[in-house]
Order: sequence, then C-alpha cells, then structure tokens
Amino acid sequence: MEGLQEIIATLERKTAANVPKDSADYIENGLLYCGKCHTPKEFRGSFLGMVKVVPCLCRCRSEKLAAEEQQCKAEKRQARIRQHRRASFLESDMQHWNFAADDGADPRIMRAAKNYVGNFTQFREQGKGLLLYGGVGTGKTFAAACIANALIDSGRTCLMTNFARVLNTLWSIEEKQTYIDSFNQFDLLVLDDLGAERRSEYAQEQVFNVIDARYRAKLPMIITTNLSIDEIKKPDSIGNSRIYDRVLEMCHPVEVTGKSRRRQKVAADFRSMNELLGL
Repeated sequence: MEGLQEIIATLERKTAANVPKDSADYIENGLLYCGKCHTPKEFRGSFLGMVKVVPCLCRCRSEKLAAEEQQCKAEKRQARIRQHRRASFLESDMQHWNFAADDGADPRIMRAAKNYVGNFTQFREQGKGLLLYGGVGTGKTFAAACIANALIDSGRTCLMTNFARVLNTLWSIEEKQTYIDSFNQFDLLVLDDLGAERRSEYAQEQVFNVIDARYRAKLPMIITTNLSIDEIKKPDSIGNSRIYDRVLEMCHPVEVTGKSRRRQKVAADFRSMNELLGL
C-alpha cells in the first residue's frame, strides 16, 4: 500500500511540474483554474478509496505542449531532408536546382516535370520513369534535379548520379551486384548522360545490369541523354539495343528543346569578365 501511494505521489509531482501557476489563476469549487483559458488545472480523483486533488493540464497548456511537439517533429523532419539531400546529389549545386529556380525558358518541360512529381505515387507503383533527351545544355539535368528535389521535399528517397561514375565504381569493386542492388533502396534513381560512357562490351553489360535491376524491382528511373530519339530507337549495336529497348520500356521519352543554357551562361560570363576587365 505504501509503495502504491508513493507511486501516486510521484505522478502528482511530475504532473504538477508541467502545470505552471500564474497570478491570474483562480480557485473555483475548490479546484485551481487557469486564468487564461478558464479550464481546470486540477481534478478530483478517487485512488484506493481516497479522494485526492490531482494536477492536470489546462487547455492552453495542453495546446502549447502539443504545438511544441509538432515543431520538434517538423525540425527533425527538415533535418532528415537536408541530410538526405546532401547525400542524393553528386554536385552540391544540384541541391538548389528546384522549380523555384526555373528561369521559365521551357515551360512545357517544367509542366511535365511538376506533373510527374504530382503523380509520382502512380508512377512509383507502375515503375514508370522519364527519358529526357535533347541537345547539350538544354536543361535535361536541371529538370531531372528539380523532380528529385521536389520528391525529397515530400519525403521520398532519390539518388542522382551519372553512368560514367557508376561504371568507374563498378570497375574498382568486387561486389558489383551488391553495389547495383543498392540503388533499389531509392524510390527514384536519376541517371545522367546515357551514351556518354565508354563504348565497350563490358560497359554495355554493366549499364544494362543497372537498368535491368530497376526494371526487375519495378522501380522508376529518370534517364537523361544527348542521343536523339532515332539513335535510341535504332541503336548501332546489339549491346546498345538491349539497353535502349529496356529504357524505352521503363521510361517515357520527352524531348527537351531550346537554346543551350550552358552556351548562354558562357556568353554571360564572357560579357561579365569583359566589363570587369574594361574590354
């Protein structure tokens, strides 16, 4: 009996610690009431045949604690997103490539990218991705990074890398299949620059293995390439035919057109340097 009473006393002390008293508080019917929200800070309860007055949380205090808890959860979630974003991109600049940073040069592609994000649950279930193809510097990588960043913001897991880096890693390790299978932990895999990798039977085989692993797991990919759609549909070798057939089966082709952003940036930097140098 004494042990149980001590437990009750301990609970009362802990509850009382969360029930701060304010000068505006008042007594009504023998119980303490909050002077702000006018709800009780105490209640009468029967314990072991004894009627005791026990501290409790008033409405405003309860709401404040709930808000603080939600704020704490939100801060932890944002910390996880920042950590995941840092690990998701090869280049730190890509962490800031998002729809808000779009210059409006190609509204058609940005509309398609936003719609892909908005319908990602369906695409994820179907294992459907995008094949962004077009000339050099037209914004394919930017659009892919915008999609990845938006999905990361929504709590999805993404990895953005390129075929050259994947092949270099595969060259240097023994557990190749383990490395390839590790990509399947991500909701979306973005592979940049298809066709820029070394042309060899080994490279073709490894590229196919990476793509095939996602295919068998029914997981979506976004692939960017400077190849034309004719080069993709009419490949120049059996090795590339296996790769491109699988890509077209998994990824909806979207042509990215427009002026080269890279050339525009180079031209702008050139003009800026001339101004600084007085040329």
